[in-house]
Amino acid sequence: MENERLNLLVVDDEERIRRLLKMYLEKENYIITEADDGEKALNLAIENEYDLILLDLMLPKMDGLEVAEKLREVKNTPIMMLTAKGEEMNRIQGFEAGADDYIVKPFSPREVVLRVSAVLKRTHVEKEQEQLNPDLIVTSNIEIDNQSHRVLADGSLVNLTPKEYDLLLYLIQSPNQIFGREQLLREVWKYEFFGDLRTVDTHIKRLREKLTKESEAAAKMIVTVWGLGYKFNSYSEGKK
Repeated sequence: MENERLNLLVVDDEERIRRLLKMYLEKENYIITEADDGEKALNLAIENEYDLILLDLMLPKMDGLEVAEKLREVKNTPIMMLTAKGEEMNRIQGFEAGADDYIVKPFSPREVVLRVSAVLKRTHVEKEQEQLNPDLIVTSNIEIDNQSHRVLADGSLVNLTPKEYDLLLYLIQSPNQIFGREQLLREVWKYEFFGDLRTVDTHIKRLREKLTKESEAAAKMIVTVWGLGYKFNSYSEGKK
């Protein structure tokens, strides 16, 4: 990965922000493409293969949430949301639209570089694992094909964002083990000294909601251990 020049799409309607991010990211040898509105960003993202997209929330013509939602219909390109809106509801909306990470303005360009690196490294490792480990994981109510990232709940397909899938896979690979929020941030998001613990809660909530639509029993396999964190039960309470 160190020898590759990775392609990033930077989307922001403020030229000053785009120029700042481009300067810092090009120092790390990334190839940067810019877009200043949502329609242009979506077209570029669909027509080209980017390793990561830094996407502002408030954009002309089409906002960042709509761009992310439409892109997620056809691609799983990692998305890092950039926005001046830091309220919890805006973060939840960003994750629901398919964002993998969320940075609130004003931000440190160095932190952006670190987070970009973390997301790209994780994506690279996941692609290698997909090639080497096509194992099928089967539990009483959930089945995961780790080669195609296909998840079934009682036989019904469940459409998850990349991060929701990563979280479910991590939990299911260590059944009955309790994981704290800090540990999940480190292992699933690869965060160490940065990251919001509520990110974990938001993803667990969305994961349960999506599983519940197909199987309440599958959703109940993800258990909250109050005061400690979360675990995946190796048994279920039966199909409902």
